Parts: sequence; structure tokens; C-alpha cells
Amino acid sequence: MDNKEKEFAQNLEKVTRLAREQKNVISKQQVDDAFAELELNETQMQQIFDYLKKHNIGIDEKVDPQEYLTREENDYLNEYIESLKELSGATDAEKEGITISAMSGDKSAQNRLIEIYLPMVTDIAKIYAEQGVYLEDLIGEGNEALTRGVRVLNAMESPSEADAFLSKMMMDAMEEAIAENLDEDARGDKIIKKVQEVADRAGEMALEMRRKVTVAELMEETGWKKEKIMEAIKLSGNAIEDIDLSENGPL
Repeated sequence: MDNKEKEFAQNLEKVTRLAREQKNVISKQQVDDAFAELELNETQMQQIFDYLKKHNIGIDEKVDPQEYLTREENDYLNEYIESLKELSGATDAEKEGITISAMSGDKSAQNRLIEIYLPMVTDIAKIYAEQGVYLEDLIGEGNEALTRGVRVLNAMESPSEADAFLSKMMMDAMEEAIAENLDEDARGDKIIKKVQEVADRAGEMALEMRRKVTVAELMEETGWKKEKIMEAIKLSGNAIEDIDLSENGPL
């Protein structure tokens, strides 16, 4: 990746994060400003806007995140929000006082602060919905991050700093969950590709030879190492039907 590509990727990440912080909306001007130094053409800029829209980010207008939820997720969300109504709320002044006590290490205040912030977890989770991680899991990640964050507020200097810190903790946790899911998907794609490559070549040879092929024959024809073929067979659960495994013993 050259410097320009690296800068592009970094800017796209910053723009996406800014939009999340603005509740899934960003202005066209903010996007234009973020990429101004790269001097992108109209087609490239349109690709950026298409990317943002694909990730449920509104350009110059807010989007309702619940529009993208499945019926099951909406049902879960409504039920969860209803359960939070049993918790007592707090005025801004009360919240500030509780935050200060929590920052000083008061366990009772910390627990109360968690209750106050629980509705915010659902709001943030809706922003990150439909990106490969179930809404319920996003809320779970946010709740765990909130609990961890409240326990270390002693490092904060003011209630406003504590508020920003907790919001960031929750957002980071959800973004990390999404990133981990994408990594798992990528690994899954590589496995599928590896198995398919061996299966396709074995199928072609079996068709020509009118019988199953041996691993040795496949190695000779393709130049592949035995380890690659055996790994593909193992990953497939011994399901590559055009390969004769009788000479290789159990995997």
C-alpha cells in the first residue's frame, strides 16, 4: 500500500468514525474536506459516498437506524428498552454529581452510573447495526465496555471528560466486534477458496480420466505440495468426492 492509498484508508476510517459520533450522519462538506488533499475525481468521491450509504450513514440527512433492523432485532430492541424503563432516570445535575462520586471510587455511584448509561448503549448499538454483528451482541459488548469504563473513571478530570470516555469505550467495543467478525468472514472465504480450488481441479481431472484421482496424480498434474491438498481435504470434512483417499489412510 503506497502513501496515498494509506492516507485514503485512514481518512475513510476517520470519516466513518465521525459519522458514528454524529449519530450516523455526515455532511457532504465534511467528506469533501476530509479528502481534499488527495484530489480525488468525481467518480472516486462518489464511491466514498456509496460506501458510507452502504454502511447506513446518511449524507446531509439523518437516517433512522431501526429501518435497517430485522423484525426479530426490532422486537428484541423494543423489549430491551422496555425493561430499562424500570430503572430510574437522572437529571443532568444528578448525573454530574453521580459521575463525580464515581470518579472518586464510590462503588455505589459507579453502579448507579452504569444504570444511567444503559439506554445510551442501545442508541450506539443501533448506529452500528446491520454490519455483521447481531444487535443483541452489540448491546452486550457495549454493556461490558461501559462496566469496565466506569471502574477506571478515577483517571478522568471532569464529568464531561468521563462522559466522552465512556462513549468512546462503548463505540470502540462495538467497532472491535464488527472488525473481528469481518476477520472471521475473511478467514472463512480463504478456506472456501482453498477447498474449491483443489475440488475444481480434481473434478476436471476425474472427468478426463473417468475415475477418481489420487493425491499423487493431483500433485504431479498441478505441482501442488501434498500438504496443500491434504489440508483442503481435511477442511472439507473429506467431502472432495473426486479424490481417491484409499492410498492415504486416515486424515
